[in-house]
Amino acid sequence: MQISKEELIAKANAVSKNTLLETLSIEMVDFGEDFLVARMPVTPRVHQPDGVLHGGATAALAESVGSFASHIFIDTDKFFVRGIEITANHLKSVTEGYIYAKATFLHRGRTTQLLDIRVTDEADNLVSVCRLSTISLPKNK
Repeated sequence: MQISKEELIAKANAVSKNTLLETLSIEMVDFGEDFLVARMPVTPRVHQPDGVLHGGATAALAESVGSFASHIFIDTDKFFVRGIEITANHLKSVTEGYIYAKATFLHRGRTTQLLDIRVTDEADNLVSVCRLSTISLPKNK
């Protein structure tokens, strides 16, 4: 039985309960053959003291969507995914609305994965460019 796109997104968001993703109101909103998109509201909860989006919240969004993308495209019965390195270049300030993070694979190896994550605002302006390396490790039975 094939699972629909809507069912997969709902399932991804359901497993985020009681995690950092729920705390930051991060939700998965779209995916395709080689990408995953998540969004996060920009509210005072994720602001720096001066009222703009905190870079750490942006990095948390990027790592979340990138790790989820790696997770979706592996055999989760045999492997689990961990982020091993993230970089973020913040290019534009945001004070309100939503930001969107689109993760695409630059390398999808058996053990390591490298993802490019572009974070944009609601007007599709580039906010941050991130790179995430993940590793797939075998589950012990």
